[in-house]
Amino acid sequence: MAFIDYYQILGISKAASEKDIKNAYRKLARKYHPDLNPNDKEANKKFQQLNEANEVLSDPEKRKKYDQYGENWEHGAEYEAQKRQQSQRKQPGGNYSSPFGGAADFGDDSFSDFFQSMFGQGKRTSSGRQTKYRGQDLNAELQLGLLDIAETHKRTITINGKSIRLTIPGGIENGQTIKIAGHGNPGQNGGPTGDLFIKFNITDDPRFTRNGSDLLSTIKLDLYTAILGGDVTIDTLNSKVKVKVKPETQNGTKVKLKGKGLPVYKKEGEFGDFYITYEIQIPTNLTEQQIALFKELSKS
Repeated sequence: MAFIDYYQILGISKAASEKDIKNAYRKLARKYHPDLNPNDKEANKKFQQLNEANEVLSDPEKRKKYDQYGENWEHGAEYEAQKRQQSQRKQPGGNYSSPFGGAADFGDDSFSDFFQSMFGQGKRTSSGRQTKYRGQDLNAELQLGLLDIAETHKRTITINGKSIRLTIPGGIENGQTIKIAGHGNPGQNGGPTGDLFIKFNITDDPRFTRNGSDLLSTIKLDLYTAILGGDVTIDTLNSKVKVKVKPETQNGTKVKLKGKGLPVYKKEGEFGDFYITYEIQIPTNLTEQQIALFKELSKS
């Protein structure tokens, strides 16, 4: 697999601050997001590269290893361990006994050669067999609306040019991450494939506020219906419901519609509730006759 320069992917320099990394990622992620480029394979590929670059460079420890070891940053700890072992086998002349046969000088000039022998061709055990290395995990983000999580459904996404069909559970939380085993990068020397981790970003709905599996909504109620009572039609997440308003309803009154919220995550058949808060509207632009009627009422 060709080496990907994470700094180049994000269009930033190696001296970029954490804020620079975050801003660059957000700007490019919006541009290449799959929802905005549904049939563009190149945009999809670019989006996955952006996620991979952001995951590494936004983590100070991972970034430090990446800056030091480049494409082999995930094997940096193994390199250091091998280097320590060699220092214990120091031979006359300043060289070290090599586990691959002969002598090895672990100065900076031999750094890339070490990785090539250890990870490119595969480290060999005492029996002559190559060590297997697990493939790198991949990270992706999927943006959904509240309506998308109103029920469990299947969706196909594209990761690194490969279509993956996954089940999205109803009621999944914002920021929640699920693992798709075996859909990361391939291993080396017959090692196992890495996993894919998908983070869900649930966007807000201007009509509702989410509280776990419950939904909250503020409904404007005219003064006359509040005083005399009547019926109002309420928009829930995926339907319309007629609600009876009691006479003399006060401003701020709350009403619960049982089971009209979101599905409870991983609990089949269970749903949250839908809470209505009434906001009574005071009439304006009254006619003289209406004003006179209100004055009359105020005297009674």
